[in-house]
Amino acid sequence: MIDKIEDYISEIEAFQAKTTEEVENFRIKFLGKKGILNEYFAEFKNVPNEQKKDFGQAVNRLKSAATVKVHEFKEELESKEEEKGIYGDLSRPGEPIEIGARHPISIVKNQIVEIFSNIGFNVSEGPEIEDDWHNFTALNLPEYHPARDMQDTFFIQTNPDVLLRTHTSSVQVRYMENNQPPIRTISPGRVFRNEAISARSHCIFHQVEGLYVDKNVSFADLKQTLLYFTKQLFGKSKIRLRPSYFPFTEPSAEVDIYWGLETETDYRITKGTGWLEIMGCGMVDPNVLRNCNIDPAEYSGFAFGMGIERIAMLLYQIGDIRMFYENDMRFLEQFKSSI
Repeated sequence: MIDKIEDYISEIEAFQAKTTEEVENFRIKFLGKKGILNEYFAEFKNVPNEQKKDFGQAVNRLKSAATVKVHEFKEELESKEEEKGIYGDLSRPGEPIEIGARHPISIVKNQIVEIFSNIGFNVSEGPEIEDDWHNFTALNLPEYHPARDMQDTFFIQTNPDVLLRTHTSSVQVRYMENNQPPIRTISPGRVFRNEAISARSHCIFHQVEGLYVDKNVSFADLKQTLLYFTKQLFGKSKIRLRPSYFPFTEPSAEVDIYWGLETETDYRITKGTGWLEIMGCGMVDPNVLRNCNIDPAEYSGFAFGMGIERIAMLLYQIGDIRMFYENDMRFLEQFKSSI
């Protein structure tokens, strides 16, 4: 009987299979409920006591050999079939590839950059971690100036002269220090202010600020530039400039566009007036030009700045600024068709 088991073991070692069906038949023959192995287990009680040890060892070798062989072939053949299923049939329909989407902030920023690029403005960038001179002092905001309170600032504790920039005007200062007029540049970027986060405000947001410095630049040039911009971006041809105050421009103004009162939403977002504030602007203060080594007696200029989130909220009718930062795929997927 032990000799017969040894023959089965030799048969197992010589076994070869080309399909999973052959492996399954082999498994049933040796390891199934009515297989050879179970027959020998049932026969164990009839084996003389002096042969039980050798018989049991032979049966265990048979079981081990059959189990290993089944496992090896099953794994090998399943792997081949899976590989064939993936790569073998070139007529199979392709798996749909999810198309990504630009973030609405990037979409609006690119639109603004393109509009101003068409009239000769280049793009300038600068560091988000700034020093006091470029963020405040050079912009006519010396130490202890009360207007600094308008911008709640994140300072670096170990060095009170280092801070997270509160506006991209600091980029304009750096640009004027390294370039002589004529200057036409816009500065898009992320800025930081220590403000409470709500549906209408955030401690992190994005700005685009523009600067034009040349000889004989007037407020009329500023108005026509902004009118061109609002026509291109919003399709609106009616703007107004309200007197305002910014330390780095004089005179200064807030820019409103006439949004209209055609729908209930128009009434809501304009508070029934039809007008929407979109940015601040003004003529560059002579002190700022002087701080950047530009002669204000020879040159003049204008500057403007707007929040990208605010513009995006108007264009896409988004009611909560926090949605831009939550990475909610349901929100972001709405912009798949945008470029």
